[in-house]
Amino acid sequence: MPRPIRCRRIGFMPGVTYFKPTGIQLTNLQESVLTFAESEAIRLKDYLNVDQTKAAKKMRISQPTFNRLLSSARKKIADAIVNGKAIKIQGGNYKMVTPRGRNFGRGRGRMGGPLAAGPGGVCKCPSCGYEESQIRGQPCNQKKCPKCGTLMVRK
Repeated sequence: MPRPIRCRRIGFMPGVTYFKPTGIQLTNLQESVLTFAESEAIRLKDYLNVDQTKAAKKMRISQPTFNRLLSSARKKIADAIVNGKAIKIQGGNYKMVTPRGRNFGRGRGRMGGPLAAGPGGVCKCPSCGYEESQIRGQPCNQKKCPKCGTLMVRK
């Protein structure tokens, strides 16, 4: 019995998950299906130019597994381009994770610099520009602008 596939960690969900050649109707197209893990491997290695070892650590998989994902994704993309197929991104065993690294999870406390949520701040509406002083215990990103109803941001 084979080992179960480990959950791949991805840090980006593509806004567009379907690509097709122009001039061909959907009913006449074959599809090349990429998993979200394969698209994440392409994004990390080819788009962001991250070293394979570091990219594998980000996805919490081994480097050889990352290499297999990358090879599989590249083969599917090449097949779609050469043979005029549509590319569909869907499925796979994955988990969305939040970015970690510089200024994530540390250094943003009460005295942690310009993004700190300490006393004496201003909440601003990104749409209409309305400003009001920040009230302690009420984060700006949970307040709605009284003028237009958009969520406010900390200035």
